[in-house]
Amino acid sequence: MPTFGRAATARKGAASGPAPAKKPIYRHLYFWVLVGIALGIAVGLLFPTWAAEMRWLADLFIKLVKVVIAPTIFCTVVVGIAGLGNLAKAGGLALRTLVYFTALTVIALAIGLVTVNIMRPGVGLNMSFDEADAADTIAKAEESGEGFSGFVLHTIPDSFFSAFVDGQLIQVLVLAILVACALTMLGKRGQAAVRALDTMSHVMFGVIKIVMYAAPIGAFGGMAFTIGEYGGQVLSSLAYFMLSFYVTCVLFILVVLGIVSRMAGFGLFKLLRLIRDELLIVLGTSSSESVLPRMMTKLEAAGAKKSVVGLTIPTGYSFNLDGTAIYMTMGAIFIAQATGSDVSVWTQVGLLLFMLLSSKGAAGVSGAGLVTLAASLAAFGDVIPLAGIALIVGIDRFMSEARALTNLIGNAVGTLVIARWTGGLDRDRLKHVLDNPNSIDMDALMSFDDGPSDKEEDRSGGGSRDGSAEDTAEDSETDGSGTRPSDGGADGDRAPVGTRG
Repeated sequence: MPTFGRAATARKGAASGPAPAKKPIYRHLYFWVLVGIALGIAVGLLFPTWAAEMRWLADLFIKLVKVVIAPTIFCTVVVGIAGLGNLAKAGGLALRTLVYFTALTVIALAIGLVTVNIMRPGVGLNMSFDEADAADTIAKAEESGEGFSGFVLHTIPDSFFSAFVDGQLIQVLVLAILVACALTMLGKRGQAAVRALDTMSHVMFGVIKIVMYAAPIGAFGGMAFTIGEYGGQVLSSLAYFMLSFYVTCVLFILVVLGIVSRMAGFGLFKLLRLIRDELLIVLGTSSSESVLPRMMTKLEAAGAKKSVVGLTIPTGYSFNLDGTAIYMTMGAIFIAQATGSDVSVWTQVGLLLFMLLSSKGAAGVSGAGLVTLAASLAAFGDVIPLAGIALIVGIDRFMSEARALTNLIGNAVGTLVIARWTGGLDRDRLKHVLDNPNSIDMDALMSFDDGPSDKEEDRSGGGSRDGSAEDTAEDSETDGSGTRPSDGGADGDRAPVGTRG
C-alpha cells in the first residue's frame, strides 16, 4: 500500500493504512457555508431593508482573514524561495510563473474583448448616468497612480512595515522576495531564520483555522446584503451585460482552463470538487482573499511543492486575475456602447495592452476590479467617458462574485500547471487527492504541531517529491524515494492526507 510524500504545512508524512472514513456532511465546511448562503438569500428576499445592513458580517470575516494574510504570504514566500537552495532555481521558477500568468491574462483580456463585441450588451441602451454615483470610485482610481511609472512605484512600500500595515500584497511579495534572496546568499547562517519564519507561518495558519469557523456567518451576511441591496436591479436593463459577463467567465473556465488542465494531466472538474469549500466561501463573501491561506495549504497537500505554492499563489493574487481581466475589457467596451462612443479596433487593442499592465496588482477584495477599471478608463478618457463607470456601480457587487470565483480557479489551475512545468508536482499524490478529495483533512493541516522541531538539526539533504535533491529544511524529510519513513511518535496523531486505501 503506497504512501505519498510529505503532508502540507507541518510537513508531516502521510500515514499508512486505509483511507480515512468519510465525514458526515454536517462536518464539512462547505455544508455550513451553503446553509449560510441559502439563509442569506432568504433573508434578502423576505426582509430586504434589514438584509441591506448585514454587509458588516461579511466585512468582519474578511477583515479577520486579512489580518494574517500579509504575514502569512511573507513567511511562506521567504521559506519557499529560500528552500530552493539557490537563486538560479528561484529565478527560473519566477520567470516561468510570470510567463504563464502573462499569457493567461492576455487570453482573458482578449476573450472579454471578443465576447462583448459579439454580444454587444450596451448597444442601443443610450443610458444616462449620475456622475455622483461614481465619485468615490473615480477618486480611488486617481489615487492608484497612472501608467507604468505609477505601477512600479506602487510595488515599493514607503517602509518595510508599511506594506503589512496597509495590506498591500504586491508590496509584501516584493519584500519577501528580497528577504528570501538575502537568506539564500547567507547559506547555513540563514537556516535558523528560515525555520523561524516557517514556524510563524504555521502560527498564522492556526489563526486562519480558527477564523474559518466564522465563514458561514460571513457568507450569510454577504449574500443577504447583496440580495437585499441590489436584488431588484437584476431585472433592469443591465441584466444582459451581467449575463454576458457570466457566460464569458464560464467559457473561459471550461474551455481555456479546461484545456490547460488537460494538457497538464489533471481534470478541471475534479479540481473544482477539491476546492469546493473555498469556492463557496468566495461566492458568499465576494472575496478571493478570504481563502488564500486555505488554498496554499490544500494545493500543497495535493502534491504541489511548497516552494512552488509559496511563490505562485501570492503572485497569482496580483498577476493572475483572469476574472478581473475579463471584467475590465467587457466593462470598458460596454460603457462605450451604452454611451454611444465609437471605439476603433486599434483603440481596443491599445486598451487591451494597457489593461495587461493595469490589471496587475489588483487586490482580491470586493470592489477592487471596479477601481482598476476606472483607473484604466482614465487613460482613455478622450474615447470612453470615465464618468460612465457609474453605469455599472450598482451591479458591481454581482460582478465581483464572478470575478473572484474566476480568479480563484485560475490561480488553482496555474499553481498545478507551474508545479508540473517545473518538476515540482507529485502526480501520484495529485491523482489520489483529486479522486479522493476527502483524504485531505484541512483541520489537521491548518493545525501546528512542533513535533519535527526536535529533529531539525538531524536533517540532511534527502530527495524531494519530484526526485531532485534539495538541501532544505522542508524537503529533507523524505527518504529520496518520495515517501517519508515512518517515525511514529508525534506523527501518530496526524490525520491521513495522501494515502491510498
